[in-house]
Amino acid sequence: MLLFTPGPTPVPEAIRMAMAGPTIHHRTPEFEAIFKEARTRLMRLFGMDECVMLASSGTGAMESCVTNLCAKKALTVNAGKFGERFGKIVEAFGLEHVELKYAWDTPASVEDVKAALLDDPDIDALCIQVCESAGGLRHPVEKIAAAVKAVNPDIMVIADGITAVGVEPIDTTHIDALIAGSQKALMLPPGMAMIGLSDAAVKKVGDGNGYYFNLASEIKKQRQNTTAYTAPTTLVIGLNKVLEMIEAKGYETFYLQTRARALATRAALEAVGCQLYPRTPALSMSAVYDEEANAVRDILKTEFSVNIAGGQDHLKGKLFRINQMGLIPVHESAWVVNAVEWAYDKLDRRPYDGTASRIFNEVYYANMNGNV
Repeated sequence: MLLFTPGPTPVPEAIRMAMAGPTIHHRTPEFEAIFKEARTRLMRLFGMDECVMLASSGTGAMESCVTNLCAKKALTVNAGKFGERFGKIVEAFGLEHVELKYAWDTPASVEDVKAALLDDPDIDALCIQVCESAGGLRHPVEKIAAAVKAVNPDIMVIADGITAVGVEPIDTTHIDALIAGSQKALMLPPGMAMIGLSDAAVKKVGDGNGYYFNLASEIKKQRQNTTAYTAPTTLVIGLNKVLEMIEAKGYETFYLQTRARALATRAALEAVGCQLYPRTPALSMSAVYDEEANAVRDILKTEFSVNIAGGQDHLKGKLFRINQMGLIPVHESAWVVNAVEWAYDKLDRRPYDGTASRIFNEVYYANMNGNV
């Protein structure tokens, strides 16, 4: 079965083998050496001043950023389930909250964010997704972050990059916290979250807040190549391996291949009549609006051994989402779009003629060869 859900993503054999060795105790020089190597590589991935790893899902990192970086009032952007989740976290901790709400296919507006900040000077943190994976939407986070800092440089910009880090280069110039998850582009099992932090964020953290998700205690310990509490040792070993593999390929090539696969998948799907959902699609996945989404997913799974994701809430049964994150062999992506075309044939939507495979290959190799 080919796993093409936008998280969890498949774990490559080389990474599985790296994690299959004997368990290492987390308070030993042997593990500290691995941790230091992984941390150094992770800093390069984020391109930020500091980073921490947490034994947690991405939601734990979202909570940690909210509780440590927002003292008064948060502005949250809700264009899907994960933007909604930021708001729920803020409310759970009794913080004041202003929400900008959009349709799941609509990116946040720079002007809306600026207006909200100018209207309420108590806002000291912005919480937003880089990619809102509920609908495959890419927010203009870099432009929004720059606008936030122009209004007030002390406002903390918290960006959920769980389905964006490792997919494309993210300009973190004006971002204070950038969140990643192990089970997305880094192709590890679920269970570890990572946060890139600016110097300003580290200063804002101060003594930290909370207990387990206290960023101050983690920063202190992780600078010593250990963790405040039990480290997810196997996942750290896997992270070190996957970052080693990406660096061997080169980030420029890695991002180029992801972009080429994404654009090729998108073009192939449109060529066979798929209706792409978001107005500004993310490179991490292709989200297709389809009233027969469940039937398409069922055919892909039972007849072509491809597992893709559906929609949530009001889009349940009306959306299917295909992953493009990670070290994916290009022939597997070609197989998936070919399977979608076959599914449309079986549903009497259009006769199969190989269009998806042809368009995918044309667009992919044109992008890889710089002919676009």
